[in-house]
Amino acid sequence: MSDQYSDLRELYQEVIFDHNRHPRNFHAMDDASHRADGHNPLCGDQLTVYARVKNDLVEEVSFVGHGCAISTASASLMTEAVKGKSISDVEALFEDMHAMLTEKHPEARDFGKLEVLSGVREFPARVKCATLAWHTLHNAITQARDTARTE
Repeated sequence: MSDQYSDLRELYQEVIFDHNRHPRNFHAMDDASHRADGHNPLCGDQLTVYARVKNDLVEEVSFVGHGCAISTASASLMTEAVKGKSISDVEALFEDMHAMLTEKHPEARDFGKLEVLSGVREFPARVKCATLAWHTLHNAITQARDTARTE
């Protein structure tokens, strides 16, 4: 393994650990217009995603719950990435994130900080942890009534 790859992997791990220890936007939202619950029975991750959507724009997004480091970090990073975006942009990002985590990296997309989650694809059992928040946000945005599940 090259030193550059090792350094990059270490940086990615540090960002994930930071978002797990200090999750951003970790609170319930009383004035949310959209809300959904998510559960990963394999790992025990459970969360609720809240969004305030106005004029097709995600003005605010937050989450509460508990889970493993990857699940919490993914939810934290997700809230930062989608705040201020249109519903269509959020849905496109959801599709691209799902592809990055399960299939291959979409070449046309610059994921920014979300890139730190790309290594999860190497650990199939952890993919469900990383995608839970995204599936839950998708359910919130589309106002699906079912609990988002990764099984």
